[in-house]
Amino acid sequence: MRSLMALPGFRPISFLASVLVAALVLTASPAEGQLRRLREAAKKAVTDEAAEQVERLLREAVRCALNDPVCVEEAEREGKPVIYTDQNGEVITDEDGAPITDREQAAAESGVELTDESPPRPGEGAWANYDFVAGDRVLFVEDYADDNVGDFPRRLEFMRGNWEVVEWEGRQLLRNTGPRSAAFKIVLPEALPEMFTVELEAYLSYGNQQLMVLTSALQGEGLGSGYEGNYFQIDGRGVGVEDRDRTGVKATNRAPEVNEALTPIRIMADGRYVKMYVGERRVANIPNANLQRSNEIIFLNNYVADEERPILLGPIRVAAGGKDLYDVLEADGRVSTRGIYFDTGSDRIRPESTPTLKEIGEMLQDHPDLRLMIEGHTDSDGDDAQNQDLSERRAASVKVFLVDAYDIDASRLETAGFGESTPVAPNDTPEGKQQNRRVDLVKLAGDADPEV
Repeated sequence: MRSLMALPGFRPISFLASVLVAALVLTASPAEGQLRRLREAAKKAVTDEAAEQVERLLREAVRCALNDPVCVEEAEREGKPVIYTDQNGEVITDEDGAPITDREQAAAESGVELTDESPPRPGEGAWANYDFVAGDRVLFVEDYADDNVGDFPRRLEFMRGNWEVVEWEGRQLLRNTGPRSAAFKIVLPEALPEMFTVELEAYLSYGNQQLMVLTSALQGEGLGSGYEGNYFQIDGRGVGVEDRDRTGVKATNRAPEVNEALTPIRIMADGRYVKMYVGERRVANIPNANLQRSNEIIFLNNYVADEERPILLGPIRVAAGGKDLYDVLEADGRVSTRGIYFDTGSDRIRPESTPTLKEIGEMLQDHPDLRLMIEGHTDSDGDDAQNQDLSERRAASVKVFLVDAYDIDASRLETAGFGESTPVAPNDTPEGKQQNRRVDLVKLAGDADPEV
């Protein structure tokens, strides 16, 4: 297995087999039963050795996305072997099921085109002015993973039109093929609070398509029948906050990217203050929106769609907004953050983590005596040991970032990983899993050591 050669202390499996074969040869005229037992022992030794080496590699290697050269460089500096993950965070293996440690071989196996361009770090480029912070209490999550292709998602409430789960580029998405005024709704466990966020992905394959997101009940089939105040609009010609009568406050910007690919859309509301984002770009910023609130969120196709020109939606996440991190730390001694995002199965921090990391960094700068324990936590999906390792590495990544980006004295920060061992919600619902995937900040006793 070429992919295991990078592991220190590797012994070719064929060596064990040759020893046992030699034992067969040197045994003088053994009985048939003895031959059979020796053959079985030889086969088992080879299998056991392979399994042990794979397990050791999984335990000791650093997992890096194929197009994350920074991760590879850091692992090499630490003298650790690297195994590669695909776009879904799964370890890429060879035909024998062993993790691949050669980058080009892993790319060929997974069909991913290699690039030497590192993904942006938090705070770089356009992300520097990105100020979206996801709500910290999850109200609803849907990623269609538990639904059959061709079905309507069971956790959504059907209203009208043609909606079905489809598989597209290795993911399950929700597709609408019309007609006009096709709609579904999310029923929340409570009415939307003053502070809330909505996150989704959208692709409108036709330039005139328009998807509306309404935060209160709709009377009748069209937008013109019984809806008051502002709503959210997703349209290549204008994404943002609109008003039904076209006479109230509104703010939209062109966003042709939603007509080109599945694009992240984010909404953030705090009372009457409402912002909306396309990718890392803010397209609406309204301080006095007339936004209705209920326990329903309606998604309405306000134009045309068909088999040739569908609308595709990715995962949807709705969350209640949170309090100031420092206020919660002072009151409770700890606070959970869910605005720090990582690549799937990786400890690499994603750029959209910028606002939350900025808040933590500035909090530490404003309170020089504050010391923190940074805790990593996961949900229960996957292997226990891998989740434990992942949570430890993610906590360490947050510390490194804060030290590097905000010049925080490293002695003020400690890290720990708890894997899936300390859930704050049941892991049997998507909402519970989202609650459990978090980074906690715990206030440590004692003053910080003075900087040298």
